[in-house]
Amino acid sequence: MLKITRGSGFQITFSNGWTCSVQWSRGNYCSNHGFTRDLGEPEPTECTDAEIAIWDNNGDWYEFEHDQVLGHVPPDDVAAWIAFTQKQEPRESK
Repeated sequence: MLKITRGSGFQITFSNGWTCSVQWSRGNYCSNHGFTRDLGEPEPTECTDAEIAIWDNNGDWYEFEHDQVLGHVPPDDVAAWIAFTQKQEPRESK
């Protein structure tokens, strides 16, 4: 399943039940973080990096080295994390 999230990124859920979220709005850990805009101006639609998060079908989040999200991830690494998510073993539902 593919899902657009608040116009600032997307989530992809694989048949193994794992989801990878990729976000790049002013509220995420990316080069758009803290972006200020004039009233009525839309969120940026492009960014040089993104924030990612990964969780399983039980809602248990993958733990990166220091947090449940990983910020300032360049595009090639975003692709690698998406592939990592797709390769995870399904978890038994709680």
